Parts: sequence; C-alpha cells; structure tokens
Amino acid sequence: MALRDEIFEQPAVLRNWLNTQLDQAKSIAQAIAARKVDFVFLAARGTSDHAGVYGQYVWGSLNHLPVAFAAPSLFTRYGGWPRLQNALVIGVSQSGQSPDVVSVIAEGRKQGALTLAITNDVNSPLAAAAEYTLDVNAGAEKAVAATKSFTAELLAVAALAAAMDPDAPHLNALWQIPDAVEQALQLEAEVEQRAQELCEMNHCVVLGRGYNYAVAMEWSLKLKELAYVFAEPYSTADFQHGPIAIVEPGFHVLAVAPSGVVLPDLVAVIQRLKEQGAHVLVLSDNPQALALGNEALRLPEGLPEWLSPIVSIVPAQLFAYHLTRAKGFDTEKPRGLRKVTLTR
Repeated sequence: MALRDEIFEQPAVLRNWLNTQLDQAKSIAQAIAARKVDFVFLAARGTSDHAGVYGQYVWGSLNHLPVAFAAPSLFTRYGGWPRLQNALVIGVSQSGQSPDVVSVIAEGRKQGALTLAITNDVNSPLAAAAEYTLDVNAGAEKAVAATKSFTAELLAVAALAAAMDPDAPHLNALWQIPDAVEQALQLEAEVEQRAQELCEMNHCVVLGRGYNYAVAMEWSLKLKELAYVFAEPYSTADFQHGPIAIVEPGFHVLAVAPSGVVLPDLVAVIQRLKEQGAHVLVLSDNPQALALGNEALRLPEGLPEWLSPIVSIVPAQLFAYHLTRAKGFDTEKPRGLRKVTLTR
C-alpha cells in the first residue's frame, strides 16, 4: 500500500524539509531580491501545476509578484516564446524529467532571466537547466498518484514566499505545518466512512477559492486518476458564472472551506447549493461551514489561511484513496497512467 504509506509520511517529510531546505529557500530569496524581477513565469504539469496555482496566490499576496503560466507548446512546437528577461522563470516538477517544462527553463536562462527548478530530483534535466534549484526533498515517491511530493512542493513555494517577505512571523508560521498535517491524518477513520457512504458517486464538482483553489484542483485530479470520478474543480466565484446551472437535487459537491477572508463567500455558495438540493461534503475548521454539509470533515484550527492548503489537501488525499478502495479499484495501478509522463 505505497500510496497510503506516502500519505502518512507527510508530517515527517515536511519537518525534514524545514530542517534541511529552508536555508536554501532563504538564499534563493536573496538572489531574487538582488535581481529585482518584475514577474514570475511558471511552467508545470499535472499536480505540480496545482502547486503553481498556489504560488500564484501566495507570491501575489505576500510578495506582490504577478504570476504568468507558461504555454510550453510555444517553446517546443511553435517557436514563439515570450520575452522573459525581467522574469523569474520557475519550473515545478516532481521528476524534473518532462521535456516541455525543461524547455521553458532553458529558454528563460538563454534570455538571461533568473531561473529556478523546484523538483524532487536534484540530478534531473530540469535541475541541470536552471540556475538555482530548490529541492522538494520528499524522498522516492513510488505511488503513481503524487501526495507527499505535492505537499512538499507547496511548502517549498510557501517558504520561498515567506523568505522574500521581511515579515518574520511568516517564516515562523511554517513550523506549525507538520503538526497540523499530523492532526489532519487522524481523520482517516471518519474519511473512510464518508468515502464508503459516497462510493456510488461518479461525478461531482470540487469548490474552493483563493489559496485553496489549488486544493480543489488537486482533489479533483486525485478523484479522476484514482477513483475514476468525473470531478471538475471551480473557484466558487467562477462556479456562479454559469456552471452552477448543472446542480440539481442529489448532485454531489465537495467544498474546501477553511477559515479566512473568502470563507463568507464559500458559506453563501454552499447555502445556495443546499437550497438547490445538492449533496455537499464540506472540508473546514469553521462550525458554520461544517453545519451546512450533508457530510463534514473538521480541519485542524489555528493555521493562517495562506498556509491552509498544505493541510486541507491531506484529508482530500485520504478521501480519494478510500473512495478508490470502496469502489473496488486498485490504488497502486491507476489505469492508463505511469509515474513519469514525458510531454513535449
């Protein structure tokens, strides 16, 4: 059961990351400050792309840096790359192997941009292409579905943002994460029960907003690749601009709603969905939000909103794992998938 084992390794992985990689994040932050970059240009695929979405929020809010996502086919197929001289060009990849992500970093470096690889393999082509490397340091990840490498990528992104910000409490707050993840893992028995109750679910939407939009995206991916559920992620703001029309009585909605400035918006949307007859599973630390769910999973309290995704995703990973088992599928061999996908 490699997947479950790796889900439960996450507190240790995150503690070890803080003890071994935080100084490197601080050093890279100094290099970024010295170059005075205007924006971040980010290339990633799959789960790592969702870590980039988190970066879009955290680098924007803490560091006031706009984040643009690369279209790698511009580099590998069309030969029409954008101007990157004033960018911080970042590639995020668990394996560091995908040629299209590597090509974005290589072009950024060719143009004289500051380049950074965030990867779980410091000997990978991605790391070799970049000027700087921030090691995800999650250890070998054997399961096809990424879990511990994703939370380690989120922590690396958060640490870089905190190190670029002169506010010391941001750096100090990082040390709360491993214990909070450990608390979240204690929900497993309850998560398993919820998964068994929902084992007939074949389609759903997954809602989040702000920092936790990345969690909605990653949760939906895990449901697709493991349990073969057609799960679509939405920001609650975007969901109200049309897609909410698909909701009918009994329609399944999964909502990521931890405390923070967007919580009132999430609560209002959940209330509206309940009035339309939706069946809602709520993931939150807020009593009002939890009370609205047909099912609810209580997150640990006390973590600042900007760090909450690193904890919110953990019960979601467990839910996808147990839903897969409840449906009778193999959690270790998702159909049609391999651990490393090479796209060009």
